[in-house]
Amino acid sequence: MKKNILFVTTVFNLFLVQLANAQVKANSELKGLISQSFSYFPKVKEVENTVVTAEQKLTLTQLNKMPDVTADASYAYVKPLIEIPFPLGPNGALENFQFAPVHNVSGALNGKYALFDFGRLKTNVERSKDDLQFAKHNVDYVKSQLAYQVANIYYNIVYLQKAISIQDSVISFLNDTQKDIENKLKNGDALKIDLLNIKSNIDAEQNRKVDLENALQKQLNLLEYTTGVKKSIGAFFDFDVNLLDADGALGAAQTNNIDFVLAKDKVKQSQSDVAIAKLGDKPIVGLMAGAGIKNGYVPAVNDLKFNYLAGINFSVPIYTGGKTKQQVKLAENAVKQNELAIETLSSNYRKDIQQALADIRSNLERIKNTEGQIEQALAAQNLARIRYKNDVGTNLEVTNASTNVQRALLTRLQYEYQLCLAKVELVRLMGYQYWQ
Repeated sequence: MKKNILFVTTVFNLFLVQLANAQVKANSELKGLISQSFSYFPKVKEVENTVVTAEQKLTLTQLNKMPDVTADASYAYVKPLIEIPFPLGPNGALENFQFAPVHNVSGALNGKYALFDFGRLKTNVERSKDDLQFAKHNVDYVKSQLAYQVANIYYNIVYLQKAISIQDSVISFLNDTQKDIENKLKNGDALKIDLLNIKSNIDAEQNRKVDLENALQKQLNLLEYTTGVKKSIGAFFDFDVNLLDADGALGAAQTNNIDFVLAKDKVKQSQSDVAIAKLGDKPIVGLMAGAGIKNGYVPAVNDLKFNYLAGINFSVPIYTGGKTKQQVKLAENAVKQNELAIETLSSNYRKDIQQALADIRSNLERIKNTEGQIEQALAAQNLARIRYKNDVGTNLEVTNASTNVQRALLTRLQYEYQLCLAKVELVRLMGYQYWQ
């Protein structure tokens, strides 16, 4: 019955995970990079080894149910000789009778087995299982943090590539304007200073492009550091998530986020510590047995003889100075401390979720507002260039119009970038493993 309940619970949890992941949209390249980072990044291998360590500790704890068998051998040279005069000779003459050998020799196989430990072994095995579960969840935590880092790097690269593209369009426009000025200069309709100004503007925009290319290369280096992949073909801010209110998002976080899972694991571990501490005053009943050879048996104390023993051992603490009671109190306080930590975690996550939702709403509104600004700036740029070609405008009007277009496009790009990162952050907070 318990196995059936466990199976149903596992299937239901998997269904919830799949349903949660279906609420997130991420492209296949990003998912592939994240999966690649799990097998490439050294930190993941490091924490995965802690799972192996925890499994070995569990096996070691379980082996305590096996009996302990030891082979013991000893030799001792004892002086002075232990003897007493007895009337053993003819006519009652006194002769020395030896009670112990000078050369004491013994060898034996001894075994011990805990017959009843009143739940000690079972409780310690459960504690080791809790540690193993914590180690596995810690691997998931490192993977989720790595996934968040890779996603940020990926969309940083998209942003910088788009910014460079905008910069190229600005430089192209200024180069065309420079040609117009050169033609006007030949015809005597422009001044040399106009040409110098436009060249200065082009040089400034080229420097901005160099800065963006440098930042892009740094992000590509980070991508290689985390995934082993040297390039990305991503070109869109295509990460999306079905938005929830703050309460719904917090509920999802409390169910899926690994921070909450680890916090609950700590509560379970501390509860196991309480159970272990409560067993401190319980008795232990054990079996013991042994067989071997030794000398020292009178009257032939130097002869080796076969010997054996078998018995039962009972041990119960009588007085421990209140240490067991204090250990129980300490363990129970640790449970309370870990439960309070979950409340603190919930409070912090509510704040972070509300901030992420606010960022999403504000950036959506900002993007909407930039559409008109971009249309107006592009129209003003075309008009300024036409006026300049027809000798009714100035070079300054053209460069100002170009700057306004650049600012409008970069502003919209910045808002799209911030919106994407806010969605990535919200998904991280809710704990959706969208890369699976």
